[in-house]
Amino acid sequence: MDIKRLHVGKTLSEIAVHNGTIYLAGQIAEDATQNIDGQTREVLGHIDRLLAEANSDKTRILMCQIFISDVKDFAGMNAVWNEWVADGHSPPRATVQAQLVNPEWLVEMIVTAAQK
Repeated sequence: MDIKRLHVGKTLSEIAVHNGTIYLAGQIAEDATQNIDGQTREVLGHIDRLLAEANSDKTRILMCQIFISDVKDFAGMNAVWNEWVADGHSPPRATVQAQLVNPEWLVEMIVTAAQK
């Protein structure tokens, strides 16, 4: 099986697809001036866009890993997540507090999903 990569850069690809499984790179907010609600919405928007490009959507997410820079933001991030996630399709998920590379980033998400 071939590996298809999209948005390939020198350091990373935004998407890799192999054998019907989609792997997204860690998604962060481009506008790091936003609070946790805004950054989470932006990240989820990136995930929606990339999954659509790879012939999938949020109902097909197999696993999500979430990194937040401060555990105090967990409730805010979770509130936005719960508005976004499709009813009956909550994927397995892990959330950890982590020191992100850019101190202005509040949340980063990594998704694995199935193609349609």
